[in-house]
Amino acid sequence: MDEELKALGDAIAAASPGVVTHAYVEFDELNLCVEASRIVEALAYLRDAPDCLFKCFIDITAVDYPVREKRFDVVYHLLSPRHNKRVRVKAAIAEDAAMPSVISVFPSANWYEREVWDLFGVPFSDHPDLRRILTDYGFDGHPLRKDFPRTGFVEVRYDDAQKRVVNEPVRLTQEFRQFDFLSPWEGDTPYALPGDEKARQD
Repeated sequence: MDEELKALGDAIAAASPGVVTHAYVEFDELNLCVEASRIVEALAYLRDAPDCLFKCFIDITAVDYPVREKRFDVVYHLLSPRHNKRVRVKAAIAEDAAMPSVISVFPSANWYEREVWDLFGVPFSDHPDLRRILTDYGFDGHPLRKDFPRTGFVEVRYDDAQKRVVNEPVRLTQEFRQFDFLSPWEGDTPYALPGDEKARQD
C-alpha cells in the first residue's frame, strides 16, 4: 500500500511542477506539501485528475508553529471514493499573509475556512463571508493559537440577579501554583509520627 501511495505522490508531484513541493507517505496516508499561493490549482488537480478523483472534501485545519517564519500550516484532508484513498495537503503560510480560498473548487470549504479564521486567525482571500463561526461576537484573539492564554480573557456565566448570561473579565481566585504532592506520611519528616517505629523495624 505504501509503495502504491508513494507512486501516486510522485506522479502528482511530476504533473504539478512548482505546485507540489514534496510528497511523502506517513501512517499509511499520502501527504503533499503545496505552495500556499497555488492551493486552488493543487486541489482542482486532485479533484479532477483520473488517477486521483479526490472529490470528497473532509475538512480544513491548521497547525501553529510560533517560532517558524511561516507560522501556520493550513491542512486539507480529501477522500477519493473511487480509488478508496485519502490525501493530506499542507501549505505553509506566514502570520501576516492570506490563504487563497478554495470555495471555487470545493464549495463545502466555506464553513471550514471560517473555522480556521476564527480559531487560528488565518485569513482567506476571496472568501464571500469571512466572519467568526464558533466564538462569540467581539471575542478577543484566536483560541487555538499557542500564544493564547489558557484562561482566556473573558468568562461567561449566568447571572441570577440579572436573569441573563453575562460576559466578565477572567478573575482567578488564586494564582496557579506548583503543588507539592508528596504525602506528609512519606519521606523524611522533622517530627516523629505515631507508628514510625514499627515501620522502621526490619
